Amino acid sequence: MGIENDEPLTPAGRLFIQPATHQIINSVLGLERPLGFDACRTVISDSLMIKHPRFSSLLVTDNHGREYWRKTELDIDRHIILHSDPVGEADNDEAAVNDYLADLSVSTPLSHDKPLWEIHLLSAHKCVVLRLHHALGDGISILSLMLTLCRKLDDPEQTPTIEPLISSTRSPMRLKTGEKITKLLKMIWFTLIYMLEFIMRMLWVKDRKTVVRGGEGVELWPRKLSTAKFSLEDMKAVKSAVTNATINDVLFGIISLGLSKYLDKRSPNTLEEGLQITGVALVNLRPSPGLQDIKELMKKNSTLGWGNKFGIMLLPIYYHKNDSNPLQYLRRAKMMIDRKKLSLEAFLSYQIGNFLMSCFGAKFASLLNYRIVCNTTFTVSNVVGPREEFTVAGIPVTYVRTTSSSLSHAITMHMVSYAGKADMQILVAKDLIPDPDNLAKCFEDALLEMKKATV
Repeated sequence: MGIENDEPLTPAGRLFIQPATHQIINSVLGLERPLGFDACRTVISDSLMIKHPRFSSLLVTDNHGREYWRKTELDIDRHIILHSDPVGEADNDEAAVNDYLADLSVSTPLSHDKPLWEIHLLSAHKCVVLRLHHALGDGISILSLMLTLCRKLDDPEQTPTIEPLISSTRSPMRLKTGEKITKLLKMIWFTLIYMLEFIMRMLWVKDRKTVVRGGEGVELWPRKLSTAKFSLEDMKAVKSAVTNATINDVLFGIISLGLSKYLDKRSPNTLEEGLQITGVALVNLRPSPGLQDIKELMKKNSTLGWGNKFGIMLLPIYYHKNDSNPLQYLRRAKMMIDRKKLSLEAFLSYQIGNFLMSCFGAKFASLLNYRIVCNTTFTVSNVVGPREEFTVAGIPVTYVRTTSSSLSHAITMHMVSYAGKADMQILVAKDLIPDPDNLAKCFEDALLEMKKATV
């Protein structure tokens, strides 16, 4: 097809195709029974997914090294990969699927001679793996699009409802003039402090070495994957114990307490109290929170916009030994996140990335992003999924999970909620963290301890 219709990659899209920051999203849908090749092909053919130009375009590079999307004829059969036999040697479905995803995360790129997505049917394990290049879009965009393949369990004519997990009925408080000035001053102060730290992390400041910290080159190491399973009701119960807390606050409280418990087991009596462990969090910058209406995302002039619309925040947690009250981890997490939200760190990180990409090129921007990851300890993201159960080709979906290509972090955590559950995929460098199941249990126990303290 003619090159006059080529569309350039977005700045974030160019970032995700650089070797140092190359990213593929690997999502998995558990099913009550296997999905056949023909049924899968029919679902894709009838969906909005293949009508989106990104999913029927090749990634091409011109003579000047600039990357573009070029429309092509889509052959759906090339994008569906059927595995009839069991994958791996694990003795249960969850472990087998996690091992399969762990291998994909470090050693299996997507072919550039076709649009950058695939669907793997693991018949023996009753699940579907969707592999999509991060240059196609961010987690919010792609999960919103993925839901167009699905239908509500109780209403097969409708796609799953797209709405934020937590909706607030409180009307916004009107601030007095003095309070507005105070809030503005705090925003300026926190923005200056956090952006200074952000720049320092790019250049030389790094977390202290622990058994859970990776570094340069770790993205190439073999991976293991485990799943921490949470109940949203338990998370809501814990959230209610601290005024105005959110599910994200609870998640960081869990990570803080869980990592403290794990570090106590791996390196007892060797870490100083209050040791900072810094995470990189992905923050949705769209004006509407949660999943999006895919038809709005696909409109060219939409304020929501398709693609990668997120910034990053550096979120520190702290090691504490034998804290008597588990809820203290939640209170500390909420205080830190509230200050981060008040700042412009996420917005400015996105704008700085675009500026560096435009002025110095993708390789330079990728190098600085890589430095931030090397100098911190973990990555975390949280995507709010549908509240109600749904089906694929009439088959009920039992779980929704996601992970991505390995980074130089030794720990990468992605949580997705679905139908009252929240599953967090914990991808680790197995030479540094050989027991990710133990780490997942530390996180699960952390939530139970916080719930017990709430009761």
